[in-house]
Amino acid sequence: MKVQCNVCPHGCKLSEGQTGFCGGRACRGGKVICENYGKITSLAFDPIEKKPLYHYYPGSKILSVGSYGCNLRCPFCQNCEISMAKETDIDYINISCEELVEKANELKVRGNIGIAYTYNEPLIGYEFVKDCGLLAKKRGLKNVLVTNGYICEEPLRELLDIVDAFNIDLKGFTDKFYKKLQGDLDTVKNTIKIAAKACHVEVTTLIVPGENDSEEEIEALSKWLSKISPDIPLHITRFFPRWKMSDKEPTPVKTVYRLADVARRNLRFVHEGNC
Repeated sequence: MKVQCNVCPHGCKLSEGQTGFCGGRACRGGKVICENYGKITSLAFDPIEKKPLYHYYPGSKILSVGSYGCNLRCPFCQNCEISMAKETDIDYINISCEELVEKANELKVRGNIGIAYTYNEPLIGYEFVKDCGLLAKKRGLKNVLVTNGYICEEPLRELLDIVDAFNIDLKGFTDKFYKKLQGDLDTVKNTIKIAAKACHVEVTTLIVPGENDSEEEIEALSKWLSKISPDIPLHITRFFPRWKMSDKEPTPVKTVYRLADVARRNLRFVHEGNC
């Protein structure tokens, strides 16, 4: 008997003991569970601007935490060591929600505002985000999600009262491009629309030469975002060679600035990144 995972549109149907496409969810005891729950590969105390969030408590810091696994397959992934890893491939430590929230609370004296769930794809482990997030809110801490936005609507809505800010990757603005990543554009657009009605949202687009770097695509992307709100900040970010695109040249700086100017035709806040 197979059990279907309903966290993201892949809808993996898993037999007992089988791990899903994302590498972070598995079938155990006849249920699909968050296999990477509390298994932390990365923990850092970062400026909020590094998420990147430029318009949410600027100048503050946030405790950033990540696990392993992802439900997209971006060949240009900047965190492939953990996002593409399986549990058996990587070192991690086990941290309970109580321990994580306590650590975040202790860092308040150093300017910490909360917890950012980031580095790998945090929404494949949305149960951990939810459980930690509820505890964090009780301690007056903020919850921030840095995500690819590839999640079904039902689990997303379970988090809306808990998450205070999102940075959502909008990888490109064509179905063809998202098909290469083994995702779909409409799901991510829906996530952005839903999240933007609930809390603070900023969007990041990594510009990969020859893939999503046309003026027409950025014009369409920024125009669509502006219909939700022209005040949504957009981060146009420079690509550096990574993973399956390690032989590709970095994005020319002039391309990032040119495309940022295109996006400014439609949006009030556009920021160049990695330049």
